[in-house]
Amino acid sequence: MYTRFFGLTDKPFSITPDPRYLFMSERHGEALAHLVYGVTESGGFIQLTGEVGTGKTTLVRSLLQNRLPDNADVAVVLNPQLTAIEFLATVVEELSVEGEIDPTSTKSLTDALNRYLLRAHADGRRVILIVDEAQNLAPGVLEQVRLLTNLETAKQKLLQIILIGQPELRELLSRIDLRQLAQRITGRYHLEPLSRDETAQYIRHRMRVAGALTPVFTDKAIRTVFRLTEGVPRLINVICDRSLLAAYAVESPQVTPAIVRRAAAEVRGEEDLAGGFRILPAAAVVATVAILFASVAWVYQTRFFELPTTVQTAELPADARASEEESGETAVEAAAPETVVDASPPQTPSLHSRLLDRTPLDGNAAFNELAALWGYDTVADCTAAVSVGLSCVSQRAAFGTLRQLDRPAVLELVDRDGGIHRVLLKALRESQAVLSIGGEEIAVPVSELTEYWLGEFQMLWRPPNGRAVALLPGVRDENVVWLRESLAAIDGRYRTGDTESDLYSDELVDRVRAFQRDQRLMVDGLAGAQTQIIINGLIDPAGAPTLATARLAGDL
Repeated sequence: MYTRFFGLTDKPFSITPDPRYLFMSERHGEALAHLVYGVTESGGFIQLTGEVGTGKTTLVRSLLQNRLPDNADVAVVLNPQLTAIEFLATVVEELSVEGEIDPTSTKSLTDALNRYLLRAHADGRRVILIVDEAQNLAPGVLEQVRLLTNLETAKQKLLQIILIGQPELRELLSRIDLRQLAQRITGRYHLEPLSRDETAQYIRHRMRVAGALTPVFTDKAIRTVFRLTEGVPRLINVICDRSLLAAYAVESPQVTPAIVRRAAAEVRGEEDLAGGFRILPAAAVVATVAILFASVAWVYQTRFFELPTTVQTAELPADARASEEESGETAVEAAAPETVVDASPPQTPSLHSRLLDRTPLDGNAAFNELAALWGYDTVADCTAAVSVGLSCVSQRAAFGTLRQLDRPAVLELVDRDGGIHRVLLKALRESQAVLSIGGEEIAVPVSELTEYWLGEFQMLWRPPNGRAVALLPGVRDENVVWLRESLAAIDGRYRTGDTESDLYSDELVDRVRAFQRDQRLMVDGLAGAQTQIIINGLIDPAGAPTLATARLAGDL
């Protein structure tokens, strides 16, 4: 319908998975690396969790289509709401196990599966069981899944199991009666939604694949999409598709923030309120008006979608939105304080009041300051950073992670009125942080900063050989040599037999695991961005700006 109007070959935001539109963000790349590691490692469990719509199933499809080894046999269970015996029967059916099998007997099914696994092992084949929506598994079925890992030879497990599910899966596996299963999980990864920048890249990527030659979504419209969806790909697809349809309906060549908000309201079904009001009997008008006002108040206090409780940004009223569209800035209302006679000593202005003294800051300004700490004046964003041999980490974390990585970062803060501010974190002490806001350094308590920071950050680092590569078992790359040499330089316990080999071997996996355990990182044996950043900091502490040793204008 709207494809011809915008010059597109097909609909770019269809919710049906299409490999052509696969967008691999940094966190999706790391999640896929965990899955690839899971299908190449021997035995045990790999756990992948994420909120609804974050792309877990898409990753599984990518794994099945492009990343499986040639010697792998895979059983996929998509509907785990089964009894224990039904689950076993499904696995046997998926693997096309032959022979005389009694489908009503747990022993018969288990024996048949064991014979199949032993034959596959003798033939040099790997057998992998992938369970999607695993949070729906009953405890009794999970116990049966655990028992499947008891099928083994004297040297290794015969079955690799990958559990994929929503965050409730983590809660389920934390139960006391399932602790034996939880202890067998060798790798865990939680897939977060896209960051603000990744959301913009995602939308532009899908539009380019669909044939768009010019930008259709304005920068402000993309920011509005992120604010309404918090980076959940499925919600992005739904709202963007409806936005394109709405823009076509009014013959607008571009999608604006107003069009996005109207599209989101239609998806939510808010227009039904007016129609419902017209058919009410006269006697119910007063009650309906009261309910309507309550509903409107609720809408402005919450969001268009029921998102995780970490979402705190609020949609602005219509008059403020209009002002935002005209001025190009987010309207922030600063109420005049009441005059109060107070004999106490003057207090240091709060972070909130300091933020409100300025309109929401241009994200590029904070990023430019960050790049300047690395000695570059012309690096304006993550894409430009690659051209000078830097890499950009854009993700969510807590202050503990920032302390561990020990690099300056651009933080996205949300004030109490919903205004978004991107500021530079220059230094981090035990209880205080130093921010640069518009070029001015201010020291604030970490406890106060956490009220406005939802975890989004961007960080620069210098990857080995100028290339950021996710290193995982089986990979051959010159950065593997760097990894071996760096671990050996940090501690002789991490040295491998051949420090000049470019193969990510099983021996190297063990050394990386030991390093991660000592550094209190997630122990998965994969050398992702966080592991490499910490290694960089240990082997060359003077080679990059850090939070711990930053020179500040004032003394903390």
